[in-house]
Amino acid sequence: MMTEYRHIFGPVPSRRLGYSLGVDLVPFKTCSYDCVYCQLGRTTEKTAARREYVPTAEAIRELEQKLREPGKVDFVTFSGSGEPTLHSGLGELIRAAKRLTDVPVAVLTNGSLLCDADVREALAPADLIIPSLDAGSEELFRYINRPCAGLDFHRVIEGTVEFCRRHRKKVWLEVMLLAGVNVTTKEIRALNSIIKKANPAKVQLNTVTRPPAEPFAERVPPEGMRELADRFDGNVQIISDFDRPPRLGEALAMENEVLALVRRRPCSVNDVAGGLNLRPNEADKHLETLEKNGFIVSLRRDGVVYYAARQAPAPQKQG
Repeated sequence: MMTEYRHIFGPVPSRRLGYSLGVDLVPFKTCSYDCVYCQLGRTTEKTAARREYVPTAEAIRELEQKLREPGKVDFVTFSGSGEPTLHSGLGELIRAAKRLTDVPVAVLTNGSLLCDADVREALAPADLIIPSLDAGSEELFRYINRPCAGLDFHRVIEGTVEFCRRHRKKVWLEVMLLAGVNVTTKEIRALNSIIKKANPAKVQLNTVTRPPAEPFAERVPPEGMRELADRFDGNVQIISDFDRPPRLGEALAMENEVLALVRRRPCSVNDVAGGLNLRPNEADKHLETLEKNGFIVSLRRDGVVYYAARQAPAPQKQG
């Protein structure tokens, strides 16, 4: 019988980090942003308030237990259902991960709270931090990221730049490019101006690959990404799709393990197969069962079928 984890998922195949063991520290879609391109859908709890959203000690115990299990892990990654820096115990968890394993620790963050000294201190022990930068102007910041009340664009940018300067060697700055939105000459210049000030170790250009929160968040085609890469300064990398062949294994995954993956992000059959050590036909069987029973839905984007957890219906208003 497989252990059911509340805060740990994967390892999942990541386009940047190989096989990534995820640590999820906030309830689904609890975030300081409501980004138009988010693969998890619209934010349901938009906040910049830091607190202990899940029991920190429980998450550490789960991580310790999961790390004892066989299987390849390239990174322990704090990410998942929302913005990990909102969790007040993040620093304690990162330090615990560093004690428990030699596997490097990464944090995926939208960067909104890098202006907070406590957040900067919490992130310091991590081996890799990947903050986001999607807009070079306040107008686009409001349009793309749709931040919660109280987040100031200029302060967010100052925090990102300062953090990158202090921890340059372990910061990869991700830029999400959206067709017809932040790819004009004016916007690319504004983004590049911030990037030059921040001077991160890498600039990773990304675009929409999975179904986004808003249908108008369109991907930039490959040839467009290559042309845009030439207009940024620094060590620029276009993030390619994860193409590592799925690992073959004999153990069957229970449906709740598959469901735990797709609750965090939409996954293809190969994503599930690689993340849970299954043959693709085994992964397909579990996904088919979950969809038939109404737990997940299938979505097609650019010729690839992705599976996502079905959202619970909103409660009906009384009266």
